This record gives sequence, structure tokens and C-alpha cells, in this order.
Amino acid sequence: MIEYEGRVFRPPSEAYSLIVQVTIGCSHNKCTFCDMYKEKQFRVRKLEEVKHDFDIARRQYRRVERIFLADGDALMCRPAHLAEILRYIRELFPECERVTSYGSPASILVKQQADLDLLHSLGLDMIYLGLESGSDEVLRRINKGETADEIVRAGLMVKQAGMKLSVTCIAGLGSKELSEEHAVQTAQALSRMKPEYIGLLTLLFELPTPLMRDWQEGRFYLMNPIEIAEETLTLLEHIDAEGSVFRANHASNYVNLAGTLNRDREDMCSRLRQALEGKIGFRSEAYRAR
Repeated sequence: MIEYEGRVFRPPSEAYSLIVQVTIGCSHNKCTFCDMYKEKQFRVRKLEEVKHDFDIARRQYRRVERIFLADGDALMCRPAHLAEILRYIRELFPECERVTSYGSPASILVKQQADLDLLHSLGLDMIYLGLESGSDEVLRRINKGETADEIVRAGLMVKQAGMKLSVTCIAGLGSKELSEEHAVQTAQALSRMKPEYIGLLTLLFELPTPLMRDWQEGRFYLMNPIEIAEETLTLLEHIDAEGSVFRANHASNYVNLAGTLNRDREDMCSRLRQALEGKIGFRSEAYRAR
């Protein structure tokens, strides 16, 4: 049996993937809104440990079509280390159709383009990248660690390597004060990257975080469903990412949206306007959970 250290986090689309920890935790782990990986000290697992987990999986599963390399920043491994893991996957699971990983901006930018090219050639198919916001001021306040330009550059490096790019951003992260800037500049950053997939979540507090304490102590305003819908409408009205699959159907979202940009943008905008007019109900707070 493969042992997993700590809580399991993975993108929704990796629900049926084999998940193996290549690293433990997140290399940054300082974002003020995030409650993931807080119980873990970041480290890269030894190659023999990772291979051992894959050996166990090979004995347990007759067919493995998708593999997700955990934890929050497997791409922080040295290129040679990750290349050896990808070669082992190819040898052990010839039927595997897709290998994916989270990638922090720092873990991408520290690499040469040739490193990413090599990893893709060995089977790394898609990277999940957290933009969170296109506003440098929002990124500074949440202690993201990079500017919007740096995150966009990281995303473009992934795409140049031939990998698919899935980018996440968070509605409400700039609060009411920076809502319009957050929406417009996030749309601009997404338009520059034109990722294959865009996932829009909505800020939600469950476990203690620095930002949650700010909210509890009155230093941060948590936007209501109407304000979030208005902000999301602004984002969609400003985005130009032809071909990007757009999803705002996470449990945290007040209004479910799904479509392909730019083709379905007006339909999604119309749905938001209907919600603002009271023709579509917002998701109840009782059902907003991960």
C-alpha cells in the first residue's frame, strides 16, 4: 500500500489519477489565503522512495492511465531528478496517457527552457499553475512571492515546451477595495497566457489562515455573492483567450459557469447577469466547501 504523508490535495480533474508524492508540501507555503500543506515541511523525496511507490502501484493496478505528481510543487525537483522519475513511469506504465503536476512560478522560472522541453519529451503533459490574481498589489498583499509578469512568463515557458497549461485564479481575493483592478488585470494576465484551461475559484475560509484572521479582526472584507458576480462579469468582459476552456464550477463558486472562450463568453456573462437580476439563485453558503 502506498503511504501518503499528510492531507491529499489535487486538482479536481485528477480525481481518478494515481497520485504519488514526488515532493512533500509546498516550496513557498506562505500565501496568506492558503491553508494547504501547513502541517508539512517542504522536501524533495529520495528517488528510491518515489520509485518504490510506483512499484507498489504497478503491482496493485492493472491499468494506470493518468498520474499526478504531488505534492504542491513537484516541479521544484532538479530537472535530472524529475527526468529520471518520468523515465521510470514510461518504463513501468507504458499504458499511461497523461502525467501532470502542480508547478509554482518559482519552480518554473528557476529552470531553463531546455529543461522544460526535456521534461515534456519524457511525458510531462500538463502543469497546474496558480496565478491567483493579475494585480501586483493583490499578489503583494497575499504574499504570493512573484509579480504578475513573472507568473505570466512562467506560464508561457510551460506552453513553449509543448505542455498544456491550467491556470487558477480566485474571485474576491482583492476584496471590494481592489475588486475592479483584480478582475481587469487578471483578465489581462490570462489573455497574455491563453492557457488551455482556466479555473476560477471564489475565496472561502475554512481552516485558519493569516487572511482569515484579518477577516475575523475586521482588516479584510469578504465579498458577498452579488459583489463576486459583478467582479466575475468584469473579468469575463475583459478577457481575450480564444480557445481557453473556462470553468467556475468549483464548490466555492456562487454561480456555476462553464464554456470555451471566447465563443461562450456572452452566454456566461448572460448567466451572471441573470443571477444579478435574481433569476438564478446563488449557491448557499452551506454548500460552499471543498
